Amino acid sequence: MGMTMSQKILAKKAGLDHVKAGQLIMAKLDMVLGNDITSPVAIGEFEKAGFSGVFDKEKISLVMDHFTPNKDIKAAEQCKRCREFARQHQISNFYDTGEMGIEHCLLPEKGLVKPGDLIIGADSHTCTYGALGAFSTGVGSTDMAVGMATGEAWFKVPAAIRFNLTGKLNKYVSGKDVILHIIGMIGVDGALYQSMEFSGSGLKNLSIDDRLCMANMAIEAGGKNGIFEVDEITRAYVGAVSNRPYEEFVADPDAEYSRVIDIDLSTIKSTVSFPHLPENTKTIDQITEKIKLDQVVIGSCTNGRISDMKIAAEILKGKKVAKGLRCIIFPGTQKIFLECMELGYAQTFVEAGCVFSTPTCGPCLGGHMGILAKGERALATTNRNFVGRMGHPESEVYLSSPEVAAFSAITGYICRGDY
Repeated sequence: MGMTMSQKILAKKAGLDHVKAGQLIMAKLDMVLGNDITSPVAIGEFEKAGFSGVFDKEKISLVMDHFTPNKDIKAAEQCKRCREFARQHQISNFYDTGEMGIEHCLLPEKGLVKPGDLIIGADSHTCTYGALGAFSTGVGSTDMAVGMATGEAWFKVPAAIRFNLTGKLNKYVSGKDVILHIIGMIGVDGALYQSMEFSGSGLKNLSIDDRLCMANMAIEAGGKNGIFEVDEITRAYVGAVSNRPYEEFVADPDAEYSRVIDIDLSTIKSTVSFPHLPENTKTIDQITEKIKLDQVVIGSCTNGRISDMKIAAEILKGKKVAKGLRCIIFPGTQKIFLECMELGYAQTFVEAGCVFSTPTCGPCLGGHMGILAKGERALATTNRNFVGRMGHPESEVYLSSPEVAAFSAITGYICRGDY
């Protein structure tokens, strides 16, 4: 029996000719990632275990993005701990206030992840890098500590679901709608500890930003990872950000899948996830009631890229945010922030009555710069809408694409301009 894309990468990194679902392996890592919340815990475990050094200072990334610029004393102490560790071990890829970005936007932009890589990160949305044909997954801080010291991690080889994509997305429909549609279809545990593998003729109609968004939310379906077949779009993106060599892995024709799901992209409609789970989805034309909003958030590691900023600016240009509504926009990195300024998007946002913020995870995890009060309701382009995710446990979070979020910011309730 052949292997899937994920299984081929794991076999290569484990030095094996073949692996199968359920097998336990030790594999060599290409990147270990941590942020300002998870890294201090990992550093503590690293020191407690008596490790004296890191396996490769070029293959560790520490990104201060969740509570930065620091929101309080605790956040400041956490970042200080990371700074000291990075300085002590001469970590090359340390990104702090002023040069950081939201980690899962920053690493691809910096060319630090590439096709065929094996990546772990002490953040559940590390699965984002599967958009580039890598195997990437979230781990706990203890596994991060061991990974930083040894350059290895253990894995249980996942089974896989193959998503065969055909067709082309319609106007105002994007990768966010596709992944919300999938999660609504299979549920938040529909891909539990499985690899979500995307291929098919429809890939050519999905941008890298669409793919990064979709891979980012594989964890919201319970997936171990999400991964896209490498094509010309991938190669063009990777070639523009890095000249490092890489290896492409294609699933064998006789690879075994637990399910094969066919999706015609032309049938996908703008989709909104209702509280309090990403699987609670409705298409925009199924929303008949006026759901009044207090806040709209556009950004995050899911939808903070330049294409997301572009479509939001195009919709908001010459318009005003609804009276009484707060609209907060978070570009994913400093580079995207500058592009928004150069292209006039930042001015458009401010003139529309939005707050245009420094790159940060901010309100996505109920961190800062946009916390919800009791009874408030937000529409966000983020990836989770659990109880209390963005603030008070009696607030509500709805998830959508940047297109729906921008239209909704103008009207003050969930909608799309041409419905």
